[in-house]
Formats: sequence, structure tokens, C-alpha cells
Amino acid sequence: MATAELASETDFDGWRKAARQMRLAGVEPAAARFVVAGGTGQGGLFDDTPPGRRHDSRLEAEFSVPKAFVDLAQAVILHRSADRFDLMYRLLWRLRDEPDLIRVISDPDVADAVERAKNVSRAAHKMKAFVRFRRTCDDQGEAWAAWFEPAHRVLERTAPFFQRRFTTMRWSILTPDGSAFWDGETLRFGPPASRDMAPAEDEIEAFWKTYYASTFNPARLKVKTMQGEMAKGYWKNLPEAALIPELVASAQVRMEAMVAAPAPDPNARFAKAMARDVHQDRPDAEATPDSLAAVERGVQACRRCPLYRDATQGVCGEGPKSARLMIVGEQPGDQEDLAGRPFVGPAGQVLDRALKEAGIDRSDVYVTNAVKHFKHEPRGKRRLHKTPNAGEVQACRWWLDAERRLIRPKVIVALGATAGLAVLGRKPAVMRERGRPLDLADGATGVLTVHPSYLLRLPDAAARDAARAGFIDDLSAVRRLLA
Repeated sequence: MATAELASETDFDGWRKAARQMRLAGVEPAAARFVVAGGTGQGGLFDDTPPGRRHDSRLEAEFSVPKAFVDLAQAVILHRSADRFDLMYRLLWRLRDEPDLIRVISDPDVADAVERAKNVSRAAHKMKAFVRFRRTCDDQGEAWAAWFEPAHRVLERTAPFFQRRFTTMRWSILTPDGSAFWDGETLRFGPPASRDMAPAEDEIEAFWKTYYASTFNPARLKVKTMQGEMAKGYWKNLPEAALIPELVASAQVRMEAMVAAPAPDPNARFAKAMARDVHQDRPDAEATPDSLAAVERGVQACRRCPLYRDATQGVCGEGPKSARLMIVGEQPGDQEDLAGRPFVGPAGQVLDRALKEAGIDRSDVYVTNAVKHFKHEPRGKRRLHKTPNAGEVQACRWWLDAERRLIRPKVIVALGATAGLAVLGRKPAVMRERGRPLDLADGATGVLTVHPSYLLRLPDAAARDAARAGFIDDLSAVRRLLA
């Protein structure tokens, strides 16, 4: 039996060095043993290696493993299971002949290791959520201390989180596995501690309990879900846990009282502002706009679909009322939403250049969109475009039809499928129908083509140039229709 002694329960570097030597020496998993200093049966590496398995300098001198295995092993070693070293060595032994083993998540050893790593990750998350500091004082002044019993040995892995979050205060986290200390400059680790070494309570605890009780919402209480996220094993070290049984017991009564209570009066100023210029949900004669200015006011107050909630403002059309050409896009983009004007962003610049090359003066064109509010989803500080659905297009078609009725253009160009749906009343095949004249119910002629943003999305320069030339050809055909 080949035995390696490790310095501690989380001595990853020691395990990695010993396991590598064993693997190079050909020590099979059944003949490898790892013990922690201070345990029983300690011994040196290869102190009793079976015959035929002793280290031979002629064995392979190099043996590399994928980074995924190293990351996995660093997590698994923090697990409290006694056989974790054996599991990791078993995987290491197999990696030489199965280099892609870590990717095979259906393999029993890999699945076992991944599950243990997940348990360790959950334990680290719980530590971040459930550590409660209590104020103390020493010869250097104010300090904070917390007692915590993690499910796995995650203190050293999690302590940097508290260092970043509580940089300006001196704190200690005491656990049965070890201790972490931050003095405002250096993060240090020390020996295991016991519960009586941490303060039992402080004067701030009463304020915390009051805050916790005041934010406890009985109408949203789900006991099983709460215990799944905050298991009872953590309650003994959480000050607020003493309140939970009473809060749970009184939740039903409190919820019934909340339901029975009369609703508060609405904010009069807000209701007045919302009521101004709000049109009816159905397009009856009284709500029909009789001018472009009325369309503008109506769009700003429109609540026909939910898109108004996240947009900065509605964006109506722009151009002369006598325009013979109307161009309909999909919806305002990010820059249009902020500026309150259509086609002022990158796609608008592409359109302006294409119109000029096709011999069409932009100042003679009425440009608008099928949908008047910017539909998007947040990604950090950016707002990414989302295509309006058919219901949103149909809801906003009321305003586009009003613009068409007031402008009475000779030709209407629909840029892309969404605009085509709004103009034609059906989902078009843009690439198959593009460029050809289409008769519309109001006597105008419709023309389909691609949206300028399509040209911006093409990654290949040659394809982009070809698509742009086709776009200009479509607009040139529109100019001929106007003539």
C-alpha cells in the first residue's frame, strides 16, 4: 500500500504532488491511500508499495491533465466525505487513457465528483448568505465576529468575499474547521474555534430582528421553499430564526387582515396625468385622430399594449403631410427611443445614404414605424432590441393606419417582415416578394424590402456590399413608381 500524508484536510497542493508521483509510478487506485497529518496509520509516500509497482525512473516523465479536472478537484477536496481523495485519484488514474473523461458527465465517478463540487458551491453560497457578525471591542477598538458551521470546508474559499464586502471593518469568522481574520489590510487564517469563542449577541441585533419582522410578507410565505433555501441546520446561528416560528404561525391571520383592509386611495396627481389624452381601447369615431399632432398626443398616452411601460417615450412618424412616399420600419431603436424621432440611429444613417444614391430626397419622405414604442431587454447597461410580436403589431396598427389616412401616400415601403405585417395585414415573404409593386386596400402601392439593420448585421463584407446594392435597387424601383 502506497500512503501519502497531507498537511490538512484541504491540502490540495500536497494531494496533487503525491497523486502525481503515484500515477507516474503506476500505483493503482486500490493500492493508494491518503491520510491527513495527525490521523492514524501515517506513513511516507511509497512506504509499502506492492511488488512490481515501485517507482521506476524509466516510467513516463510527463503527465498532464485538463484544467477542468484541476478545478473540479480543488472543489471536491473541500467536501467533508472521507473518500474524496480516493475519488479524485481514481479520476486521475483514468485520465491518462481517457483524456476526455471529465466531459463524460454520465460516468459514475465524474457524476459523483460533479455532485460533490455542487454541494461545496452551495455550502459557500449559504455561508455568504447566513454569516451574521456581532459587534465586539478589543484594545484596537471596534471589531466584528461571527460563528458559522459550514456544511463543507469552504472558509478559505469564501473569506475573500467578506474581505471585498466589508473592507473597512475588522472582522473574524470562526468555524469548527478554522478561522479567518481581516484587519483592514491582510486576510489571515487561523486554527479551528468553538461556539463559545464568539459573542452571543449585541445591541444591534434587536434592530435587525425588528427589520426582519417588518419585511416578512405573510402573503408570499412558502414554508417548504423557505426551509429549502434556509435549512433548519443554520437557524441556531441566525438571530432572526427565533422569530420564524411565530411569524409562520401568524401568517394566515395577517394575510386575511391584509385582504380585508380597504384599498388606499389612488394618487390623484398620477391618475390625472395618466388620464390626459388617453384614448379608448377600441378605435371608435370619437377616438379617431384628425391630425398628426393628435396622433402624437395619442401615442404618448397609448396603453394598447405593455410596451409603453419600458420605453422612454412613443416615437411617431416624421415628414411632410403631403409626402407621396411613406417608409415604414419595424420599431424605434435605442437612439430613437431617447431622441423621440424615427431613423436617427445607425439604421437611419444607412437608409439616408441609400435614399440619396437611389435619387430620393429624404426631406420629401414620411418615415415612421409599425410599432411606436421600443421593445427591448436589458443586458447590463445596454438595451437589446427584441422583435415585436403579432399582437403588439396589431395593437399599434391603429396609429399607423391613422398616419396612412392623414398622409395618403402614393407608395408605402415596408422595411422588413414586421413592417410588412403592419402594412399588408399578413406575414410576407420579404426575400421572395421584395421590390415588386403590391396593391393595397387604400389605393396606395406597397413595396417590400429589407430593413437597413439587416445590412448592418451581415458579417461578411462581400455579402454586405451585395445586400446594400440590392437595397438601393429596390429604392430605385420605388423612385420609378413615384415618377
